Amino acid sequence: MAENLYLKVKEVYLKDKIEKDKIIEIENGKIKGFVEEVPTGKRFMDYSEFIAAPGYVDTHIHGWGGYDIMDGKKESLLEISKGIVNNGVTTFLATTLTATTEELNKACEVVGKYYNECEGAKVGGIFLEGPFFTEKYKGAQNPDYMSAPNYEKLKKWYDLSNGLVRKIAIAPELEGTEEFTKKAKELGVFVALGHSDATYEEAYNAVMAGASIFVHVYNGMSPLHHRKPGMVGAALSLNDVFAELICDGHHVHPAAANVVMKARGKDEVVLITDCMMAGGMPEGEYKLGDFDVHVKDGTARLDNGSLAGSVLRLEDGVKNVVKWGIATPFEAIQMASQIPAKSVGIDDRAGIIDKGRDADINILDDNMEIIATYINGELKSAK
Repeated sequence: MAENLYLKVKEVYLKDKIEKDKIIEIENGKIKGFVEEVPTGKRFMDYSEFIAAPGYVDTHIHGWGGYDIMDGKKESLLEISKGIVNNGVTTFLATTLTATTEELNKACEVVGKYYNECEGAKVGGIFLEGPFFTEKYKGAQNPDYMSAPNYEKLKKWYDLSNGLVRKIAIAPELEGTEEFTKKAKELGVFVALGHSDATYEEAYNAVMAGASIFVHVYNGMSPLHHRKPGMVGAALSLNDVFAELICDGHHVHPAAANVVMKARGKDEVVLITDCMMAGGMPEGEYKLGDFDVHVKDGTARLDNGSLAGSVLRLEDGVKNVVKWGIATPFEAIQMASQIPAKSVGIDDRAGIIDKGRDADINILDDNMEIIATYINGELKSAK
C-alpha cells in the first residue's frame, strides 16, 4: 500500500467554489481531505504556484494518436486511454460512429472486455454516435448504415459491452423515436439528438420522451430560423437539456458558442472534442470509418470539405473559451469536467474534487496549461 501523498496548491476548484492555499491529502488513490500542514517525512508535491482542478471528462471522442475505437481492437482502446491523459482527460466515453451492426458489435464487445486494463484515462462508458441518423446532416456518418431506432440492437450492444453503453445519439425525426427514447432511458442509457434535420417540434417531442443532450450544437443539425427554429432552436431553448460544443475555433464561431452558453447557462454546456484518430498526429491522410479524411491547419475534412470530427485536445478547448472571453477559468473547467460527467450520470465518480472521491486531478498554471495529471493519486502525465 502506497503511503499518503500530499499536494500543496495555490487554489483548488471544488464543485461550486474555489478555495485558496490548500493541501490535498490522497490515500489509497482517493481524496482523504484537506490538511493544514504536511506531516514530517511524508510524500509531498509543492504546487504552491499552481491550481488543482478536476481531471477532464470527454464524453465524445472517437480516437487519438492513430487509433480509433471503431478499430475494434484492445490495443486501440488502451493506446487512446494512454494518449489522452496527456491532454488532461482522466475519464472518457469511447465513441463509435455509424457502421455495420457487426462492426458496432465488435467495438462494444472490445470496450466491455478490456476497459479495466486501461492505464491512462478511465473508460466512463460508451457513446454510440449512430447509426440511427438521417442523411441530410450526415457529416462523416455513413448513410449506407443508417436506420430507424431499434431498441433490440441497442440492448444487444449494451449487453455485449457489459452494460457500459451510457449514451446513444439519434435523429428525432425518425419513426419510433419516442418509444425508443423511453426504453433506452429505462435501460440507463442517455439519449442524445444529432445528425438530424428535425423540426423544433420533433426535437421537443424527443426531449419530452426523455432525450437530454444535443450533440455538437450547430454542427450536423437543422439551423435556427425565426420561423423554423429547428434543432438549434430546440438546443437553445428547451429546459433541462445539455448542449455539446466543439470549441476548436473551426466548428463553431466564438460568438455562436457564447450564444449557447448564455441561452443554456454554463451548467448545461458540455465541452467535447469529437476528436478522431489524427489527434496528436502530423498533418496528412487518415480514415474515419469508411471515409478518407484530410488533416491540415488544425481541421479534419472529408473530400467534399465537410468537417470530419476534430483533432482538438480538450485542454485546448478549455483554454479557447477562456481566451475568447466567454468563460472564466473556473467555468471552463466545469464545462470540461463536472458538467460532462453529470450529462451522462457519472458525476458520482468523475469530474469533481471532493472528499472520498478518486484523486483524478489536473495541476494547472495561470494560463490554463496543464503541468501534471493524476489518476487515482498516481502521476500519469507531467510537463
